[in-house]
Amino acid sequence: MGQDIPKQFIHVDNKPVIIHTMEAFQKHPSVDAIMVVTIPSWIEVVKAYAKQFNISKLRWVVAGGKTGQESIYNGLKSLENEIPSNSIVMIHDGNRCMVSGEIISDSIATFHKYGSAVTAIPCVEAVFRSDDDGISSVDSIPREQLFRTQTPHTYTLEKLLDAHKKAKEKNITNTAATCTLMQALGETVYFSKGSEENLKLTTIDDIMIFKALLHTKKDNWLK
Repeated sequence: MGQDIPKQFIHVDNKPVIIHTMEAFQKHPSVDAIMVVTIPSWIEVVKAYAKQFNISKLRWVVAGGKTGQESIYNGLKSLENEIPSNSIVMIHDGNRCMVSGEIISDSIATFHKYGSAVTAIPCVEAVFRSDDDGISSVDSIPREQLFRTQTPHTYTLEKLLDAHKKAKEKNITNTAATCTLMQALGETVYFSKGSEENLKLTTIDDIMIFKALLHTKKDNWLK
């Protein structure tokens, strides 16, 4: 975003983005505890914010790594001696702060049905493949075959740790997300229900959309 502080600590409506995100899991009755994996120099800030905003489920704050994959593994390793290996772990982007209780519930339900869950939504746009850095294309991809993944990604702790150990053995070092790591290891990815509102704050435009969504309610006449 080009700002002076990391995007997950930008204040929106007088509250840090990371707190907006944690509140969704704080409120959900099926979530027992929260871990935040973050930039080492911001660990104490996370703890202070959690205390200020009454995030009582925050149990661990762990230093991240050089990549997203390494950061996730740091968190999982920290959990290894804290919770049973068959515990359900939901991995979620700290800057995806409009995750709803329904999305969390559906992820858990899908996990119980298939043993894993990756939040996703169908692609509604026409999609083209380009081989010249987006200048042109002669090849479109049928959108009904395409799904955009979001988070949370839900697996057992044991499954996640095993995947990351296999990744080290195979020298898979920088997957974009847990779902791409699982796919690279030959695992089937099972989709749970996402939402267009479950946006990831990546650009300034996303911040503006997030602010608008915070102050918008669904009209009663909409089904």
